Amino acid sequence: MWKAFEELEQLGWIGEERPRMVSVQAEGCAPIPRAFKEGVEESEYWKGAETVADGLRVPKALGDFLILRAVRESGGTAIAVSDEEILDSVGLLARREGIFACPEGGATLAALRRLLEEGTIDHDERIVLFNTGAGLKYTHLFKADAPVHDSLRG
Repeated sequence: MWKAFEELEQLGWIGEERPRMVSVQAEGCAPIPRAFKEGVEESEYWKGAETVADGLRVPKALGDFLILRAVRESGGTAIAVSDEEILDSVGLLARREGIFACPEGGATLAALRRLLEEGTIDHDERIVLFNTGAGLKYTHLFKADAPVHDSLRG
């Protein structure tokens, strides 16, 4: 997205103002938040990466230096959230918005909830959360508690 904003400005479609960028990873695989906190320009390989969010299980991102640069240039941050927070946020999105988000999308809401609680983000700010997939790929993570009508039973 950071690169896209630069390209949009070059086309004259937007001005130079940019949003704060936040990089979100799972606590079980968080090389970007660790590198951000340590103030380094590249992440180190994360050993023993584990998370329910398959798309966040990236022990060493190819463009880690670009991610870290964009987060810092934007005045943003990098944060790691627990699998429990991720799954809770997937449920919240389903209940409140009717969106069956993938855990990666749930991670963005989990991060927002934490950043709001910490005061890093104000309640009146405009926020965009990226949900990169559907929860249908992850049905094994969720218990379905839906009633089945007798006519549908064998």
